[in-house]
Amino acid sequence: MYYVSTRDKSTKKLAAEAIAQGLARDGGLFTPEVFPKLSQNALDTMRDMSYQQRAVYVMNSYLDDFTASELTAYAKRAYGDGKFDAKEVAPVRQVNGNTYSLELWHGPTCAFKDMALQMLPHLLTGSLAKNAESKTACILVATSGDTGKAALEGFRDVDRTRILVFYPKDGVSDIQQLQMLTQEGDNVGVCAVVGNFDDAQTGVKRLFSDGELRETLAERGYFFSSANSINWGRVLPQIVYYVSAYCDLMREEKIRKGDKVNVCVPTGNFGDILAAYYAKEMGVPLGKLICASNQNNVLTDFIRTGVYDRNRAFYNTISPSMDILISSNLERMLFEFSERNDAEVRSYMEQLSAQGSYEVSDSIKAKFQKYFAAGCCDDVQTKETIRKLWSSGHYLADPHSAVAFHVLEEYRKETGDDTPAIVVSTASPFKFCADVLDALGVKEIASGTAVIDQLTEVTGIQAPASLAALKDRSVRFDQVVEKEDMTRTVLEFLK
Repeated sequence: MYYVSTRDKSTKKLAAEAIAQGLARDGGLFTPEVFPKLSQNALDTMRDMSYQQRAVYVMNSYLDDFTASELTAYAKRAYGDGKFDAKEVAPVRQVNGNTYSLELWHGPTCAFKDMALQMLPHLLTGSLAKNAESKTACILVATSGDTGKAALEGFRDVDRTRILVFYPKDGVSDIQQLQMLTQEGDNVGVCAVVGNFDDAQTGVKRLFSDGELRETLAERGYFFSSANSINWGRVLPQIVYYVSAYCDLMREEKIRKGDKVNVCVPTGNFGDILAAYYAKEMGVPLGKLICASNQNNVLTDFIRTGVYDRNRAFYNTISPSMDILISSNLERMLFEFSERNDAEVRSYMEQLSAQGSYEVSDSIKAKFQKYFAAGCCDDVQTKETIRKLWSSGHYLADPHSAVAFHVLEEYRKETGDDTPAIVVSTASPFKFCADVLDALGVKEIASGTAVIDQLTEVTGIQAPASLAALKDRSVRFDQVVEKEDMTRTVLEFLK
């Protein structure tokens, strides 16, 4: 199978080449030339499989330059050996009636990014070997909170890799920041950028397209790769957990094969909900894909109007991983809904860069509204949802997951669509202790890492071990740079 650029589909790469490169040279995103379909009995076959086995089954159809035995070894290393604190890896919990929570935060960094970033290092190092690449991969990451720590942990001390993470200063939670600043490993670096996530993300994309910088680093024995969801090696493992969740609901006899299930996803960069669309395209009977945003509701407005406009106020919210106004993975969806018209996609991206906005064709708008619904909520509504979930059923949700629960409730009220629904729960509530405690009515919030113990005392729920251990970690990184200085930061990191 070949992978093509969303901005020039004549650019074709094998999977190993696309994963190693991360981003196409023209700035486009690699996407499969065709999407494989599940066989008629695939869901029955996977119903009683482990998560690791399901990962191999799904990914094998996309990675024909990898063997099944290679993928089996990768899946064991990524999802086995006690790395996840739930044997199901991505358990599906019934919250109430026909509402389920797909908990994707049982991995080493307590966020859904672990689902892909425990797999990506194996895919990348395997790709380097297949490409006979002699240089060291320099992995650049922009993070709105969770990707950074998950990437750092996934690539920690991985041979022939260096990883540098940029995050927005004052734009992540205290726990998220502490997770990154105390990261262990000899090949890792962390740097705050003055600005918001879009500044960091735009800066990283600029670095990727800087031909002079690329040549300088090549002379030093490095090449760029990405651990952001612009890399196909990030998106592919995310498809797996939608397939797995459907199989779990079948196995537990909550649904019968063929029953529709809606999915509500809290998303800022559009990668997580994009993976749900791809699972649907493969043949998983998913219904409406409900895109949940916080106050930075650029995606809500786009899906409803067909106009993407980032020229608006930026809000720092209590769900910081969604504080994004430039949703990179939307480009892959535009590519599909334009019937793979690379020139049209290129035009939209040029307008976004030059003017900060674009309006899609009526045809593309109609397709978005056929497959997707969208909603948003502010911090007050988010906290109220956290409180309601706890008081009504003792389900403890983090702010991002709460956004999705709220948007699902509003969607059901507006449409009357009471189809069984999976809410994608993207982070442990213990990553956002202060805001969760505030939502539960606690007035005096403990300082520093003591807030983790406080949330345990209030709820009776034990904190994940990796977060509880933060109080014993020393800060290793304290660099802060202006966005204009990101190139110099990379060069210093790779001296």
